[in-house]
Amino acid sequence: MSAKQTGTKNRSPMQYSDWPIEQLPGLSQEEQSQLQNCGIKTTVGLVKQGKTLQDKVALAKKLQVNLQYVNKWVALADLARIPSVGTQYCGLLLHSGVASVAQLAQTPTHRLHKQILRLQVATMQRRDLCPAIEQVQQWSQQARIVLSDEC
Repeated sequence: MSAKQTGTKNRSPMQYSDWPIEQLPGLSQEEQSQLQNCGIKTTVGLVKQGKTLQDKVALAKKLQVNLQYVNKWVALADLARIPSVGTQYCGLLLHSGVASVAQLAQTPTHRLHKQILRLQVATMQRRDLCPAIEQVQQWSQQARIVLSDEC
C-alpha cells in the first residue's frame, strides 16, 4: 500500500483500513477542513457519520454542500476500508460503478475486471494500468470478510 494506515479494528484475522481524511481522493483542502471541523478525521469516521440517508442529509446541511458530494465521499471512504483497495483504488472502483463494500462483495470478479478495463481504456487509453484479475478477486474476498465481520 502506498499510504500508511492510521488505525485498524480487530474483529477477525483481517483488519480493515482507516485512513486520514486527507488521503481520500477528490477532496479539496477546504472540504477536508470542513469535515475535520465536524469531527471527521478518518475514513471510518466518515462512514460512521454517513450510515443512513438521514445522516448524510444532516451532514450535507452542516457542511453546506450538495448531498451528492457527501454520498460520493461516504462511498469512497466505505470502499477504502478494504485493505487491498485503500485510498489508492477506491476512486477507480467508484468510477467503475461500485459504490459500496456490499456491492463489491456481490459483483462477480470477471465482470468487475471487465468494467475496470473498459474504464481504463476509455479514459486513459491504457489497458496496462488495469489491476490484474487476481487483485480484483482479492478486493472481493476482503469485502466479503469485512461484511461478515459487521454482522
